[in-house]
Amino acid sequence: MKLWTQATLTTRIITALVIGAFVGVALNLAGASEGGFLKTYVTDGILHVIGTMFISALKLLVVPLVFVSLVSGVMSLKDIRALGRIGAKTLGLYLITTALAISLALLLAYITQPGTGVGEAAAATFTPKPPPSISQVFIDLVPSNPVAAMAQGNMLQIIVFALIFGLSMALVGARAQRVADLIFELNEIIMKMVGIVMVIAPYGVFCLIAKTFANQGIAVILPLTGYFFTVLGALILHLLVVYSSLLTVLGRLNPLIFLKKMRGATTFAFSTASSSATIPVTLNAVENRLGADNSIASFTVPLGATINMDGTAIMQGVATVFIANAYGIELPPSAYLTVVLTATLASIGTAGVPGVGLVMLTLVLDQVGLPIEGIALIIGVDRLLDMVRTAVNVNGDATVTCIVARSEKHFDETVYQNPTAGLLKPAKLTVEAPEAEER
Repeated sequence: MKLWTQATLTTRIITALVIGAFVGVALNLAGASEGGFLKTYVTDGILHVIGTMFISALKLLVVPLVFVSLVSGVMSLKDIRALGRIGAKTLGLYLITTALAISLALLLAYITQPGTGVGEAAAATFTPKPPPSISQVFIDLVPSNPVAAMAQGNMLQIIVFALIFGLSMALVGARAQRVADLIFELNEIIMKMVGIVMVIAPYGVFCLIAKTFANQGIAVILPLTGYFFTVLGALILHLLVVYSSLLTVLGRLNPLIFLKKMRGATTFAFSTASSSATIPVTLNAVENRLGADNSIASFTVPLGATINMDGTAIMQGVATVFIANAYGIELPPSAYLTVVLTATLASIGTAGVPGVGLVMLTLVLDQVGLPIEGIALIIGVDRLLDMVRTAVNVNGDATVTCIVARSEKHFDETVYQNPTAGLLKPAKLTVEAPEAEER
């Protein structure tokens, strides 16, 4: 017990994840996925309730954190013109990494040919929601009602409103100082709220992982081994090769330090399978562990959680080849280019929530003339792969943040090199006594 309380938050989360996986597999083998007492009172009871409450607590923080952090970050920029430059760099890097991700996935899928011999599953059914058109994605960037955007958690609209609000405050100058002081104080308060929620993070992670493995089990992977490991291999290669190369070449940073310091956020993203829910943890990691300034991170991280879907693009590439092989359809070379372009653009409209990649996959399949019903073939393992690709997405957000922050000279390399910088110990919930007034 003493070792647990003295361990860092990252260690506790990783430990909870591993234990949760073992407990989940044990529950699955005991029949928790088939109904009865275990399913009713354990997986759909205790584990579901605690895990859902934890995710809700995270989502509670996302909207105010993104808005306040982004507004304060924009106000902190001395050169307003830098905002356009930062935006162009960020968007460009996100689109490049997504294009590289889908290209890598298609290459591996072309080599391994997953789905060959699976056979058409005519009885499989899947009714996806229609994905938004590219034009509608751009139309929806501007909120007609910012309050409704916040209530609905529409991240792109919140980002646009926060940018306009922060830019306007910076242009007003000294006359907006009282509001600026309030924004900075709110930012401190919300970050303290993040610390409070992190106290229960290991227990939430345990419940989420245990429930997932209790319902899915390991056996679900066996019929789709080729597809599963092709996607998994592409995700790992993208994380270790593409991101590391970008950090080395563009950021002039040691990727091993980056991977080590991102362990906590990576584990957290894996357990929640939601880039949006992981925003508070990612922001803490890139600012306090890696050394990126808030003026950059407050923009790049929320934007990345919304449009940077490298892991989803990888899944879409491999799934396209898998479904084509399963239905005995040969894809021409032009179809591969269409998949690259469509998946890259579709990532902009992919919300950072669990499972939404399947919805956007319908758009990719439709563009190359493949049956949308084929998505039903991969649903069984999508939840497990969704967890891995979310972890990759979060590392992509952090990679771009470090590169952009360093290029803008808003990066503290001493923090990056310091192995203990920003290392969170288990939080102690204490209330500071107010200072006595001078008489």
